[in-house]
Amino acid sequence: MQDYESNELIDRLPKHLKQFIKPQNYEDYTPIDQAVWRYALRRLVKHLSNVAHESYLEGLKKTGVSLEEIPSLYGMNRILKEIGYAAVPVDGFIPPNAFMEFQAYKVLVIASDIRQLEHIEYTPAPDIIHESAGHAPIISNPDYAEYLRRLGAIGAKAILSKHDMDMYEAVRKLSILKEAKGIAQEEIEKAEAAITDLQNKKVELSEMAKIRNLQWWTVEYGLIGNIEKPEIYGAGLL
Repeated sequence: MQDYESNELIDRLPKHLKQFIKPQNYEDYTPIDQAVWRYALRRLVKHLSNVAHESYLEGLKKTGVSLEEIPSLYGMNRILKEIGYAAVPVDGFIPPNAFMEFQAYKVLVIASDIRQLEHIEYTPAPDIIHESAGHAPIISNPDYAEYLRRLGAIGAKAILSKHDMDMYEAVRKLSILKEAKGIAQEEIEKAEAAITDLQNKKVELSEMAKIRNLQWWTVEYGLIGNIEKPEIYGAGLL
């Protein structure tokens, strides 16, 4: 039985990508989770109305992201269909080449977990605040949406190195540990040290690493405009 709202964009995904799609299980969100969402979104919108690209606030309405409740990806997916995109829930980080291939198919992958109250300001783990309130709205801009698709199409063909995969596994492990309850600080510090060791290694950048850097400074941390009045469009900053 299918556990997600589908459309033709999702239906044409190859099987090796569909394996990453997980059910959202909306009923698992607690009242505290919903309160975290409302608090974060209200603060975001108040601040971003002055510093984000105009496409962002318009896109919140166009992509079905409400300030009042965590979005249902079923309903959000139906709305995204109107602008030629789709959304599917996934379980946190997925391999970089798979992430890029989803992007090439114009499908937004959204980690359906939400950060803990203790991490309301920031979490290193992908969560539904970052994924849906950060990435989705700006996709309503046609130029950006096409850039995202093209970048995904190139990235899906990029060659990864062993270092890329080691880094992916290390970052994924740290994000899981930081969002899990009852984890000893020593274990978290050990995971952080492993990432630092990998970052300090002098390795030649792979094709995927170059694409990842481009994605990082545009899709995640991109600014547009001029030095005097830059506007945010990168989801990490949003």
